[in-house]
Amino acid sequence: MSTTLTVDFFCSLDGYGMARGWPGYWGKEGPEVVEDRVRTFAQDQVLVFGATTFRQFRKFVTMFDEPYYPSLNELPKIVFSRTLGDEPLGWRNSTVIDEDAVTAIERLKRTTDVPMRSHGSISLNRALLAAGLVDRIEVMMFPAVSGSAGEAALFQGGAELDLDLVESTVLDGRTMKLVYEPHLHGEVPEGAGPRPRAAQ
Repeated sequence: MSTTLTVDFFCSLDGYGMARGWPGYWGKEGPEVVEDRVRTFAQDQVLVFGATTFRQFRKFVTMFDEPYYPSLNELPKIVFSRTLGDEPLGWRNSTVIDEDAVTAIERLKRTTDVPMRSHGSISLNRALLAAGLVDRIEVMMFPAVSGSAGEAALFQGGAELDLDLVESTVLDGRTMKLVYEPHLHGEVPEGAGPRPRAAQ
């Protein structure tokens, strides 16, 4: 028995997961992006959160009316936190895990066959990527540059990765969905990169 873990990341072209003063989706959502979210969260899966993202989404599903939010409410959710256990979770089908996330995810991947998906949760996903526990990265790249307003860059300062592109889709004629299989970066193969000029 084993399963997969997908990291699901929204970003602007310069790699930021959010930007001060910009609306959700950088104001660039369209019907195909929304339909992609509906299909994504209609799948049988367990959602994985860090505490900060869990609190944000717990609030979002009561404030906004996205067509995939009913699926978020119904899907089983786990949240890694050493503090949330002391407060009412306030979001149904949620379970707190207060142990190290890397240890717990490694065990869950071996002992369940239900796929797991983590959206947001930057520090959590950096740790899972660094541990080699992520099977797929799904990047939704919106046509915007966050620049000095950018925050929550998943890959900056994290593990070095080699990526195999397994799927690419243009949504609404402007937003890129890129699906990768990540591998921790190792030795550079001999002969890779630009070749030096032959001696004259």
